[in-house]
Amino acid sequence: MSGDDLTDLDAHALSRAIHARQVSCVEVMRAYLARIHRLNPSFNAIVNLAQDDVLLAQAGERDAELQRGASRGFLHGMPQAIKDAASAVGFPTTYGSPLMKSQVARSDSVMVERMKAAGCIVIGKTNMPEFGLGSHTFNALFGATGNAWDPSLSAGGSSGGAAVCLAQRLLPLADGSDFMGSLRNPAAWNHVFGLRPSQGRVPMWPVADAWVAQLGTEGPMARTVRDLAKLLSIQAGHDPRAPLSIALGTQDFVPGPDASVRGARIAWLGDLGGHLALEPGIAAACERALQSMLDAGAVIEPLPSLGIDLDRLWQAWLVWRRMLVAPRVAAALALHSATREQIKPDALWEYDEAQSLSATEFMRASEMRTRFHAQMLSLLQRFDALALPVAQVWPFDLRTLWPREIAGRTMDTYHRWMEVTLYATFAGLPAISVPAGFDAAARLPTGLQLIGRPQGDAALLQLAAGYEALTVDTLARRPPTP
Repeated sequence: MSGDDLTDLDAHALSRAIHARQVSCVEVMRAYLARIHRLNPSFNAIVNLAQDDVLLAQAGERDAELQRGASRGFLHGMPQAIKDAASAVGFPTTYGSPLMKSQVARSDSVMVERMKAAGCIVIGKTNMPEFGLGSHTFNALFGATGNAWDPSLSAGGSSGGAAVCLAQRLLPLADGSDFMGSLRNPAAWNHVFGLRPSQGRVPMWPVADAWVAQLGTEGPMARTVRDLAKLLSIQAGHDPRAPLSIALGTQDFVPGPDASVRGARIAWLGDLGGHLALEPGIAAACERALQSMLDAGAVIEPLPSLGIDLDRLWQAWLVWRRMLVAPRVAAALALHSATREQIKPDALWEYDEAQSLSATEFMRASEMRTRFHAQMLSLLQRFDALALPVAQVWPFDLRTLWPREIAGRTMDTYHRWMEVTLYATFAGLPAISVPAGFDAAARLPTGLQLIGRPQGDAALLQLAAGYEALTVDTLARRPPTP
């Protein structure tokens, strides 16, 4: 196969070809490195890329193992770039901050341990916003990541580099993390699949706090649902160092060949009765995606309300977010020679706002979150999934820090324009971003968000696979290559 033929293969096909010895791990690595060297300068998706000779030597070792009849697993010999928020031995974990550019990891995170155990070769890191804040991948250390469909526009975030790598075939699979849509929004804007797993499905370690920090989770991104589910199967599973991780044994999340949307009951939340500001065309694209499911036998019911005070919910969310973001910023400020001027203003805002928070205020916010969780459970007794847009806007100019206005409505914080993503996060529910189509000019992609039942990752992936089978032509669209 030619280099581009190899990088076009989905992960399942690539794994089969490697294990059948139809292609060597060295050939795979050469093909991906050639594409990265050719295209990454246009997108800035991969950072801290390792030296070619080092990576090719590792690929040669994987070939020698196969020669001896030994395979490490599904990812044997596949290149993997790790989101720059997770630790991978020998690579800096910078969080996109100049203050951390020399913080070289001495151990792997649990997610990286598991992907390495399955055979991947870590080639570098993927770019992200500073401290992962805001759904727009830019930072003062590495610069901005351009959208796979138009590099003059935002790739989304915070797993923006990962999504662009997938769409432009710089990686066969990608990992990321999701606090406020960070696996979902960039997937939508780059026409790939992104899954926020159930809280605790993919254990996070090392972490400073293993008990309270429950909003962020790591997870998979891929070009197909089958690949997405396979990577989740590798990443998932209880770890005693993460006491709130789901205590289930090995689980295979790959959907069966009979995946279908027929009979699925889906609630379409739209703009939540006008609560969410949406740019023109966003709702229409999602409704076209839902129509394809309706035509295939799904039951789609409009549901313009979550049955809870969304303004109070937003305030509770702000409290939780500030409490969890502030320690990260405090740790950066505590670094030798660190100054406030070296830290993103949005991060400083979160830190400063947290200084006056009290334990009582936090517990009130937690009580509100508890009521919300109960309300979401009641809805998910009636429906198999709740559907929302993944993003409230189309990809915007790379030079824009964040949308200040949507459809004539002012956004009062740097993340208000991402409000649509908080509902799955705050309830700890699994949510998947599936490609929904394109704007009126058929140029820019967006996504549909499906929120599933508690720990219902497998059922949600089965539903997504059923949708995928209905949208083959749309999913086959490729971004232009510079």
